[in-house]
Order: sequence, then C-alpha cells, then structure tokens
Amino acid sequence: MDVVPRQEYEYALSNFRIAHLKVAEQKTQLDEQERQISLLRARIALLEGGDDEPKHTTNRAGGSSVDDFSIRNAASQLERLINRWAAEITNTSQIPLDQMRELIFNDLGHGPANTPPDTTPVQVQNLLRHLMSDTICEGLVNCLVVTSSNEANIQLTRIHEHIFARDSTVASVWRRQTYSAAVENYSLMAILNGAYNFSKMLHGSKASSGGGADAFYKAFVPEIGSILYPRQIELVKRCVMNERGQVDRVGACVFPGLVKVSRGTPTPGQGEAETTQTVVRRAQVICGCALGFNH
Repeated sequence: MDVVPRQEYEYALSNFRIAHLKVAEQKTQLDEQERQISLLRARIALLEGGDDEPKHTTNRAGGSSVDDFSIRNAASQLERLINRWAAEITNTSQIPLDQMRELIFNDLGHGPANTPPDTTPVQVQNLLRHLMSDTICEGLVNCLVVTSSNEANIQLTRIHEHIFARDSTVASVWRRQTYSAAVENYSLMAILNGAYNFSKMLHGSKASSGGGADAFYKAFVPEIGSILYPRQIELVKRCVMNERGQVDRVGACVFPGLVKVSRGTPTPGQGEAETTQTVVRRAQVICGCALGFNH
C-alpha cells in the first residue's frame, strides 16, 4: 500500500478546495448574468408595450410575416389614393399638359432621353404618381418624420442608423419610443397625411421579422429610364416590348417599393451579425412603351 506524504496530500486538498471555490464563483456569476438578462428582457417587453399582443412570425430572419401582409394592404390603399389624386389633378388643372409634364421633369431632375412631342393625359397622370412616390420615399419613409423640423428629422434618422448598426433591438425600441411622441397632424393634404401614417406604421410599431432579429423598412423609387428588374419592379400595365423579349425601361413609378432591412443576432466569436435586405413589396411601375416614351 502506497502512502502519500502529508505535504502532498494537503497540497492536493488545497488545490481541490480552490477549484471548488472557483466553480462555485463561476456558478454565482452565471446566475447573476441570467438574472440581469431576465431583467433586460422584461425591460424591453415593457418598452415594447408588453407581450399581450399576438406574435405572428416566421422562423427565417428577414422573411415575410403577418406584419408584412398588413404593410402591403396599407400600401395598396395609399397607392389608390395617389392614383385618384393624380387623376383629379390631370383632369381639373388649368395648366396645359405639355407645361405640366415639363414641370414634373424639372422637379425630378431627370427624364427619358427622348420624349414624344405630344403630351397625353395618361403620361401626366402617371408622372404625377411617380413624383408623389418619390416624395413619399425620400421625405416620409426613408427619413423619420417625428418633428416639424426637416433638419431635426434628418438628425434623428442619422441617430437611428448609428444605433441600428450597433444594436438592432435597441434601435427598434428607440423608434417606437420616438414615434410615440411624434406629431399627429403633419400635413393638411390627405395624401401626405396618409403617407405619414403609413411611415409611422412602418417605423413606430413592433417588427416581427422572426429569428430573434429586428428590422426596419426603407423605400425606393426606380429612376425614369432605368432598366426593369423583375425582382424589384412590378408592372401595373401590360408591357408589349417585354412580352416580345425586348428591353424596356421605367416610364413612371406609381408607388415606391419597400425593403425590409434585418440584422441578425450577433454570435460570440463570429464577428458582427449579417445585415439582410428583403423586398417586401416591389415598386409599382408603368413601362416606357405604355406611356409612349422612346428610350
């Protein structure tokens, strides 16, 4: 029988006690971390308005969700409002159609390479829809409209971009809290008021992108004369050139497209989380040949 010297025995016992204390200390730290995480989750839930709302999500980050379906419906209603407004302006305006078309192109800063000499009502109506879509895109969706100051809104948009790049969950809570104090009546024009409410719905409500990720929305308007990309553009009228296999271009965008920008949950040791962009609703476009534009 081997006898362990007392000194070695006490040394081994001392190391065992130290290891046991280290394990107990680590367990205490983990328990504290779990408690802090639970408190943080409860705080986020409180800021989001609680968990009483039904959650309809998918398991794929950045994918489609019930919220996206509601957004499509709201976008369709706003699109119809824009169309009625453009038709009324075209039919009742005392300004000649040629002059209206020229004013729209000057305001946009670009247009087709070759415009037909005769201006038709359908051209003016759809160019007005394009002009309003561009206004909604840049002035109401891609810029957070929270105050009556354009400069302040631009600064708030930059702050959100900075927060979103660091932590998408914090950015989500920040947007909802910011929009809870937003102005309710931004414009006397019904169409801009509807566009503002649409923007507020996009940025001021809970996101349900699924997969533990948060998302926000951006709008885009393809330029007049640009190529038709099926993944980004949906034709609202039949395109004869496209059916013949010929290349046609954008005549007018009658409603902006919407993109969901999602940022996944970062994984320790694997760098920053990946940012994905998903087209929720394609831009509604009328081709150039339908408007008589010779691109």
